[in-house]
Amino acid sequence: MRQLNLNGRPMRLTMAIGCALVCVMSGCKEAQTEQAVAEYAMLTVTAADKVLNTPYSATIRGRQDIAIYPQVAGYLTKLCVTEGQRVKAGQLLFVIDQVPYRAALEQAVANVAAAEASLATAKLTYESKQALFEKKVVSDFDLRTAENAYLSAKAGLAQAKALELNARNNYSYTEVKSPANGVVGTLPYRVGALVSPSGMPQPLTTVSDNSDMYVYFSLTENQLLGLMRQYGSKEEVLSQMPEVSLLLNDGSAYAHKGRVESISGVVDRSTGTASLRAVFPNPEGLLLSGTSGNVVLTNALKDCLVIPQAATFEVQDQAYVYKVVDGKASASPVKVTRVDGGQEYIVEQGLQSGDRIVAEGVGLLREGMPIKAKE
Repeated sequence: MRQLNLNGRPMRLTMAIGCALVCVMSGCKEAQTEQAVAEYAMLTVTAADKVLNTPYSATIRGRQDIAIYPQVAGYLTKLCVTEGQRVKAGQLLFVIDQVPYRAALEQAVANVAAAEASLATAKLTYESKQALFEKKVVSDFDLRTAENAYLSAKAGLAQAKALELNARNNYSYTEVKSPANGVVGTLPYRVGALVSPSGMPQPLTTVSDNSDMYVYFSLTENQLLGLMRQYGSKEEVLSQMPEVSLLLNDGSAYAHKGRVESISGVVDRSTGTASLRAVFPNPEGLLLSGTSGNVVLTNALKDCLVIPQAATFEVQDQAYVYKVVDGKASASPVKVTRVDGGQEYIVEQGLQSGDRIVAEGVGLLREGMPIKAKE
């Protein structure tokens, strides 16, 4: 076998091959390093105006929900309306058995007539006694007795008239009428049912004034404070707050806008919320008392920083984003407010206009990881 010489050609050939292998391996490593730089969607944070639409669960009530109870006891003899019927103030709803109350009224009228006759007799007697007393035919005692009888008869007539008025009122109460314009609710009692002013588990019906509807919803203490700081005071909130929208229970938008009319002056300690009332017109009668929906408050913000939820991640309830600094991912804490149902965040602290951040896939990143923008 031939021996290699350090100064010979075979050694130089070996070194040349080794250098070539080193160059090839170095090039492969550089290629691998270039391939290891991951691509991510990025965005540049810019300030812009934003309109926030925030929904709040709400309950819908009529302007007036009047429970109709009878004022006298008796059997129902007639139902004059049907469920869901529109009625006007003073319209007849029910008739309660009138016979006993008509009899009581007629007796009261007769008692008044008898009291009037007794008063007339007592008056004649008193006037006669006065004439006889002036002629000294009767004593002062007889005159005073006649006067007292006359005064007693006057009182008896007043009492009889009061009883007649009470009987007349009771008779009128046998016709149950609507106290306001509205829509008739359910009718739990039918003809023949015994009703009374007390002890009834349900009213005869409920008349709801649905011309305008009250929509009640709640804000947390912090949300209410935010509104008051934005507008200056509770009174300014009511006067300057823009119109609100209503989403019905099926998700459709109600055609008419409403206004917030009142804010509760007390925060419920059990829930930490305050009640607000908005008023919506109801010309088509689409809104019904007792239904539910969502009130949508609109708030216009100027020059705010909005980022997608996908650009953030949380560590121990602290939100973070990855800024792109010198081609590497740098985690940065941010203070955000959820908007649009949590799909977007408004950044209050931690970012400035012009910052470049990773827009999605942040769960796969690590601090200092080299990245580049996805084409």
